[in-house]
Amino acid sequence: MKNNKMIIFDLDDTLMYEIDFLKSAYREIVQKIEPDNHQSLFEEMFSLYQDGKDVFQILTERFPNFTKDELLNMYRMHMPQIALNPGAKEVFHFCKEKGYMMGLLTDGRSLTQRNKLKALQIENIFDRIIISEEFGSTKPDERNFKAFIKEDVSDYFYIADNPKKDFIIPNKLGWMSICLLDCGHNIHRQNFNVEAEYLPKKNIQTLYELLEKNIIY
Repeated sequence: MKNNKMIIFDLDDTLMYEIDFLKSAYREIVQKIEPDNHQSLFEEMFSLYQDGKDVFQILTERFPNFTKDELLNMYRMHMPQIALNPGAKEVFHFCKEKGYMMGLLTDGRSLTQRNKLKALQIENIFDRIIISEEFGSTKPDERNFKAFIKEDVSDYFYIADNPKKDFIIPNKLGWMSICLLDCGHNIHRQNFNVEAEYLPKKNIQTLYELLEKNIIY
């Protein structure tokens, strides 16, 4: 009899904040290109980013020994200093205690996303990890979601943050789609002005609510 549950998570702006990855990368880059003035340059880079400027193009004009591709590679390939979002550890522990299966479904480059998982020390807790570059397609391609379907699993939950691509397929598949609302840290603004089938079935303010509101029980 099917009675198992699978809890599947997005990574960026769900289990961790992408802005923290950006800050971590900027800190590593400034240490390499201007170590004697790294804090001032970091603050300038972040201010430029907030103003919507092409940060790396501006850096190459000031530091011609570095190409834009070199800076982008530093950004993408560095080992980040990041942390799990509040409630993530507790949810993982609950899922393990209950014997639920866990998955991770994320878009992005393999090395970048794998480095995030290593930095967060969670690369070994999931029953399946799908990263778009490794898998060959990106959300909302149905294949990325259907790859988690198992014969002995009855209930699926997908926790993510982007209404444009995260929830339409889980909704079609009859999964519980759950959106972690932006508390002001997300890199990309959440847009809920979409057709109904793109909207999540539930919204949460923090990952703790998955437990506090008995959503994944």
